[in-house]
Amino acid sequence: MNPVRFVSELEKYNINLSSKQQEQFRKYFHILVDWNEKMNLTNLTSESDVYLKHFFDSISLAFYLDMDKYEWVCDVGAGAGFPSIPLKICFPYLKITIIDSLQKRIRFLEHLAKELQLEGTTFVHARAEDAGQNKKYREKFDLVTARAVARMSVLSELCLPLAKVKGTFAAMKGAKVEEELDAGIKAIETLGGKMNQLHSFNLPFENSERSIVIIDKVHQTKKKFPRKPGEPNRNPIE
Repeated sequence: MNPVRFVSELEKYNINLSSKQQEQFRKYFHILVDWNEKMNLTNLTSESDVYLKHFFDSISLAFYLDMDKYEWVCDVGAGAGFPSIPLKICFPYLKITIIDSLQKRIRFLEHLAKELQLEGTTFVHARAEDAGQNKKYREKFDLVTARAVARMSVLSELCLPLAKVKGTFAAMKGAKVEEELDAGIKAIETLGGKMNQLHSFNLPFENSERSIVIIDKVHQTKKKFPRKPGEPNRNPIE
């Protein structure tokens, strides 16, 4: 997917990029490739792969959620900024908080936000488990999202404590997520969530399958969750 096709594919979903936004994506690509030579941010570095498998894939969340409903968004384990930075470029009014456990990735994201002039972005160097117990972040976000971070039983404990009641947790997944979701339903409900919808679609051109799990936050998360760092992964709620 080249930049021109990227723009035209998004138009099919009524996402119309201005020349400024197109330039922000162009800069994003070049900064990502440049920094990737110094630190491992992504295995995908060709223009076609980055535009399709990172940029377009990240924005696909907006195909199934009305982004106008959200203001405060938290991205857990965003790595090189996916999905939240592409969403921020498309929907500049979003106030984005990215939580990541590696300081070097935070430095990259701070540099990226400065170069792209993205106001309303905050970067937090922390484990998600610690952030979820921090009053500054706990149950403060309208939308919490994560892309390819952990299986649902683990991811729910990292993300749902950050979502406010009546907020949304959206997990971006690959193919065949049903079995993983079945195993994670107890965790979702224990942490105050309720399954809303599962959307599956294929990326254009290459047809690889993607899934987006939409979960409503219907109850407050019990104070004991999230547990200590590493515990959700060692002993998931199942």
